[in-house]
Amino acid sequence: MRRSREAAIVREGSLPYHPTIRELPSAIRPRERLRALGPQALSDEELVAIILRTGTQAKNVLDVARDLLIHHGGLAGVGRASEAELARAHGVGPVKAIDLKAAFELGKRLLTLAPEERLEITGPEGAYNLLRGDMSLLEQEHVKVILLNTKNRVQGIVPVSAGSLNSSIIRVGEVFKDAVREQAAAIVVAHNHPSGDPTPSPEDISITRKIVEAGQLLDIEVLDHIVLGAGRFVSLKERGAL
Repeated sequence: MRRSREAAIVREGSLPYHPTIRELPSAIRPRERLRALGPQALSDEELVAIILRTGTQAKNVLDVARDLLIHHGGLAGVGRASEAELARAHGVGPVKAIDLKAAFELGKRLLTLAPEERLEITGPEGAYNLLRGDMSLLEQEHVKVILLNTKNRVQGIVPVSAGSLNSSIIRVGEVFKDAVREQAAAIVVAHNHPSGDPTPSPEDISITRKIVEAGQLLDIEVLDHIVLGAGRFVSLKERGAL
């Protein structure tokens, strides 16, 4: 009887319960999902979680990875962070910070040493396939930009903004910030509709035209703006908005 009361006190305590990765269903564990679906199907959060391997007593590794991405403004921010900055994050520490820096450096070297093997975007479907695993099921609107070289091969994917459930704020200058820095020849803009319906809104069409005009001034071609929904997408280029 006494043990039951003690257990009840623990259950009713102020500390929330956080299931460990092992306690999660196998279908949503990052390693199992990668094995079953391939790395392209995993979100940034899940891939970072695989590198980190373990969480803390208070948070599982997915929570730690999510906090890290939010703190640094997405994957690009984590990649730019110094080893010391990463190590200061709760649940990371110096050893995992080194693992992260090594993983990002390998990615950079792959792009640098094997440009002929970079994915080539030949149409909206290629851009959709590149992003759908990460963006199709997001609960908020997110905007990302695919950076391309002169042969339309992918140089990188950068996050631009995240908005509310129904809208996102796209600043034209932010769309081109990384493209200018990386000397990209062209870009593909993409954002998701959490409702699952990828039909472009009037605002989507309006901002697309502004982005195209800015690209012409910067000599960076805007190849397309795609809207991702649940299992489907719309190309604003094919709709005539570009």
